Amino acid sequence: MLSSRIQLLSESMTLAITALAKQMKADGREILSFSAGEPDFDTPQAIKNAAITAIMDGFTKYTAVAGCPEVVKAVKFKLRKENNLIYDMGDIITNVGAKQSLFNLTQALINEGDEVIIPTPYWVTYPEIIKYTGGKIIEIQTDDSAGFKITPEQLKNAITDKTKLLILNSPSNPTGSVYSKKELEGLAKVLKGTKVLVASDEMYEKLVYDGLKFTSTASISEDMYKRTITINGLSKSVAMTGWRFGYLACPIRELTTSMKKLQSQSTSNINSITQKAAIPALLGEVDKDIEKMRVEFEKRRNIAVELFNQIEGLSVINPNGAFYLFVNIKNFADNSLDFCKRLLEEKGVATVPGVSFGSEGYFRFSFATDESSIRKGISIIKDFVKNYN
Repeated sequence: MLSSRIQLLSESMTLAITALAKQMKADGREILSFSAGEPDFDTPQAIKNAAITAIMDGFTKYTAVAGCPEVVKAVKFKLRKENNLIYDMGDIITNVGAKQSLFNLTQALINEGDEVIIPTPYWVTYPEIIKYTGGKIIEIQTDDSAGFKITPEQLKNAITDKTKLLILNSPSNPTGSVYSKKELEGLAKVLKGTKVLVASDEMYEKLVYDGLKFTSTASISEDMYKRTITINGLSKSVAMTGWRFGYLACPIRELTTSMKKLQSQSTSNINSITQKAAIPALLGEVDKDIEKMRVEFEKRRNIAVELFNQIEGLSVINPNGAFYLFVNIKNFADNSLDFCKRLLEEKGVATVPGVSFGSEGYFRFSFATDESSIRKGISIIKDFVKNYN
């Protein structure tokens, strides 16, 4: 009865584990969840006020598919001011989060048999949406010894005459790794002269640490600008996960037009009130709120990294961005799914197995929660590891 396409898809393990943890909690179990990629902070007040004003002003009707002129103009302003990227209004589309941005892009671009390069560990959605298009996934394996980042040589070896797209995520979910300008320049040299496009997922750009400066992939060179589709949103940096605001910017007019056409026949415009609410964030009016969150995340990261590296048998690199740790368990466990399942069932601590991100021998730990829970959770994990067999 079902289509062959839909049967290719797997449920998001991240969401599945989060749902299981919530159900166990509802059943009376004490659960500490470090599985969800969601800030524990509230949405800044200026954003709420903009939403309330939109409702009171009756801004509740359909808008243009790509977004109302005011929000598209705000995205354009943000990209120029913060990323040194200049786009026309017609190059920008607002979506229901980065997932829709990626889905629209891959559906409009990838044919059956086209190759898409995805570095691992990867965000769980990347391979699933490629499967849905009938494209072929080409994984480039990375690990903690390389900071979970691909090298120009690896990229060069992965490209064939069938390669159509490279998906790059910096800062990364699940590892928190961030590509420097120099590292991006190295990848850009490999791509020059090819027909490979780049989907640059920059959702965590505001959450970088240790004084690091974020570099947008499309800003590296004119060549990279022309081949890069920049994908971003406000879910993580501005604590707007439930508002569902994402956007993409693409200078390839034929591709942008096709994505708009697809969106016009699926979701049409995103929530009109969310569009208005996004404008203060895009214009920099909540930058102080973002910085407060970033500073707190960095503090939590420092605590969590120190505590994990004190546990015999575990190790974790210090991530430069996002709010995740990708913890290495290879010294004593070779099945991350079994490890995480037992940790949840026996100890009430929810994490996500590395295998769901394409990398066995790790688990993802989100530090987007309060310090007390982080300390307690890692203490429980320490006890669990000590008696794990």
